[in-house]
This record gives sequence, structure tokens and C-alpha cells, in this order.
Amino acid sequence: MGIFDTIRAVLGTSAETDATREADPEDLFGMSTAYMTMEADLGYDHVGEAALCFSGVDSTRFDDAVSMVEEILEAGEIETGTGFHRHEDDHGYHWFVLEDDDPEDLVTSVHFAADQFIEEGFGSRLLAAVFGFENGDGRAYWIYSFRRGAYYPFAPDGTSDRNQRAEFKLQSVLDGELGLEDDESYWYPLWPDAPGRHPWE
Repeated sequence: MGIFDTIRAVLGTSAETDATREADPEDLFGMSTAYMTMEADLGYDHVGEAALCFSGVDSTRFDDAVSMVEEILEAGEIETGTGFHRHEDDHGYHWFVLEDDDPEDLVTSVHFAADQFIEEGFGSRLLAAVFGFENGDGRAYWIYSFRRGAYYPFAPDGTSDRNQRAEFKLQSVLDGELGLEDDESYWYPLWPDAPGRHPWE
């Protein structure tokens, strides 16, 4: 996943001073209705996956917190069928990737995971929640920045260009339904490694 240093600055620890408000995992539930708007008004289907990105820390307490998150997701897998896996990308960031045909289950699982990090005292390690969509023109993502406490759209066109027309369309349609980042300088891209891949792959 191609996350550049500038993205690290806004999603990582140096973004503390740029936070507009404290992130609230309840914000994630806005996606429960947004996915219906994406389908009905914009023709986007969800891709059946979502992801939670976080930074690690060399701490036994943190390792225990991650284990607790895994236990919660394992319980959810039994109850709702939401699969998950964890991996570390080339930049040292960690991801919980969730798979489910039901987008509401994806939202609930991401929320549970984020909320558990916060309860364990590691909310500051949360970077972003990413929800994927696609239509005939390509893929688009809604990224929730925990540092900024807001969503923003990202529509990659390959691995280094973005479809800004699609992003502004998403902004105009979902404004008011999601708490959006109004400073476009913070709409940082999470580039996939290759065309057709997701940022979390």
C-alpha cells in the first residue's frame, strides 16, 4: 500500500495538532445509511470489504488489546459470518480487513474493533477506517480519519492519479449524511499498490 510521508503526517501521530475534534467511533454508523445512498443515487455497490488501519507500538498492553480485538472479531465471525484477517503493510501499518456481503455487518465490525481500541486506551493508534465501493467507472472509497474525526472521499485512477470529479460528486451527494472533512487539503490518498487493488491489499 503506497502511503507517503505526507499521509503519515495527517493520519499518524503528528496530526494531533491538526485534529478538528475528537474522533467518535459512533461516526462510523453513518456508513450504514450512506451505502444505500451510494447505491440508489450514484450506482455504487459496496465491494464486500472494509478495513481498519492502525499503527503499532512495542507494548505488551497493546498486544493484549489487539488480541482482544481479534477475539471480538472472531465472535462476530461466528455470529454474522463476517470474516477477517490481519496484516502489516510495507510501511509498518497494521490492518484488520473484514469481508462480508452485508455492508451493515462490515460497519458494525469496524465499529466494534475501533471501540475496543479506545476502551483499552489505544484510540490514539487508530488511523483510518476505509469502506470500498465500485461502479462501472471504477472504485471509490470513503475514508474516516480518526485524527480529523471526519470522512472524505477517495477515487483512485490507477496508482497515482485520482478521479476528482467523482470525489466531488460523492462529496455533494453525501454532504449532510456523513460528517465530511471540509478542508480538501486533508483528503489524502491511500494509493493501492496496483490498478484494481484495494488500499488495504
